[in-house]
Amino acid sequence: MERNYRCRYGEIDLIAKDGETIVFIEVKSRRTAAFGDPEESVSPAKQKKISMVALNYLKDKGLYDRPARFDVVSVFASSSEQKITLIPDAFDLIR
Repeated sequence: MERNYRCRYGEIDLIAKDGETIVFIEVKSRRTAAFGDPEESVSPAKQKKISMVALNYLKDKGLYDRPARFDVVSVFASSSEQKITLIPDAFDLIR
């Protein structure tokens, strides 16, 4: 539905549909494991920011009555290893 959706609250990497559900997707990547797995960087503060952007999107598009969820895509790509992991329903809406 959208890529790099921006508003005054921030940005969401991808917005998609899964049936009737609106899916807000945060993509995180790393080249080394020095700072942990990519998905670990989606902190509670980041989740709140994504939630605010999602609420703004739903309001702007008149989709407030639609079910929604938050997924995280974790991408680890070093010179010797590549791994992509989808974490569906990674967190709940934070207000």
